[in-house]
Amino acid sequence: MQHLPYMFWVALTGISLFNTFLYVAAHYTTAINLALIGTTSSPVFAIILAAIFLKERVGLLRILGLLVCISGILMLLTGGNADKLLTLQFTTGDAWVLLAALFFAIYNTLVRRKPAAISPLTFLFGSFAMGTVILFPFYLYDTMHTPAVVWNTGLFAAIFYLGAGTSVVAYLCWNLAIGRLGAARTALFGNLIPLFSIIEAMIFLNEKFTRIHLFSGLLIITGLVMANLKNTTPSLVTSKKAIHAS
Repeated sequence: MQHLPYMFWVALTGISLFNTFLYVAAHYTTAINLALIGTTSSPVFAIILAAIFLKERVGLLRILGLLVCISGILMLLTGGNADKLLTLQFTTGDAWVLLAALFFAIYNTLVRRKPAAISPLTFLFGSFAMGTVILFPFYLYDTMHTPAVVWNTGLFAAIFYLGAGTSVVAYLCWNLAIGRLGAARTALFGNLIPLFSIIEAMIFLNEKFTRIHLFSGLLIITGLVMANLKNTTPSLVTSKKAIHAS
């Protein structure tokens, strides 16, 4: 019971609000904007929060690596045509994406502070259970004010994948990574999502592989390598301490 308040905030930010805002955003904005805003903003939020609250090192290489990752994502989403960035229209849904990314970054920071007494599986089950309790009143409201769900094989398979794959397995791996790498470094690997999406689209949807996919993929991977190299330059946190000390 002593960890109940902590588990409440973990479930609220990472399970209830993040997923809800993301799915709400999908109704009001394009898939491109979802990928562009969500993938690029969450690591930025995570690095800032980790530097402020966890005192994680944010060296020059990590910042440069993040920028290289973002450039690769932009190349991937625009097909190498910079003019497409000027035609992107931001909507109410985009604000929901930003909120989702912010709350997921807060979740990353909270996971880093997980009490050692809570095992990974207990943490995962507890956060999912509490997140479900938080969302349950909204589920009841939704069932009373929207048409009943028409179940079919495709819908069942999609929900099963979202529940087992992108929730249980993905969250468990993500939480373990945060414990070993830290919130900021782990968040950077979220930049691989658009790249994996392209690869899966080529495998399952027979989409063509182009030079843009190759170059953008190389940029994203290069950025991740840069961000994870041992940095000999002073971090932003230590630099601030040195300034104040002087």
